[in-house]
Amino acid sequence: MRHRKHTFKIGRSGAHRKAMLANMVSSLIISEKGEIKTTITKAKEARRLAEKMVTRAKKGDLHSRRIAISKLRDKEAVSLLFDDIASRYQERNGGYTRIIKIGKRLGDAAEMCILQWIDFPKDEISVLDTNDEISEDNTIEDVIDAEEVA
Repeated sequence: MRHRKHTFKIGRSGAHRKAMLANMVSSLIISEKGEIKTTITKAKEARRLAEKMVTRAKKGDLHSRRIAISKLRDKEAVSLLFDDIASRYQERNGGYTRIIKIGKRLGDAAEMCILQWIDFPKDEISVLDTNDEISEDNTIEDVIDAEEVA
C-alpha cells in the first residue's frame, strides 16, 4: 500500500525534479522581490522545500548549513538564507511562504501562481490581490497599505 507516500513526479526523472526544485528555491531566496512565478503544482512542492530550508537555517549550526548546501547546490543562496531570511523568521513557527493564484498561462492554460515570502519588506512587494483594483485615485501603495491594515 502507498499510504502516506508523498511523491511529486510530473513526468520528470528524480534528478531533474531535485535540480528543478533546488533552482526554484534558490531563485526565491535570491530574488530581489522575494517572489517567483511558476505553476501551482511546482509552487506547492517548492514551498515544502523552502520552508524546510528556513527551519534548517533557523538552527544556524554547521550541520544544517551543510545539509542546505547539499539540497540547494548554491552557496550564495544558502548564505542569504542563513544570514537574512532566518533572522527575519526567528519568531515564526512555519508558514514562511504564500501562494497567490494569478490565472492561466496563455500557451497551455496551466494554472499559474506567485510564490512569495510572507514578511518581505513592504517597499518591494509587487503583487496585488485579484479583488483589488488600481485606479487614478487608488495607487499601488494605497492597496498595499490597506492590506497591511486589514
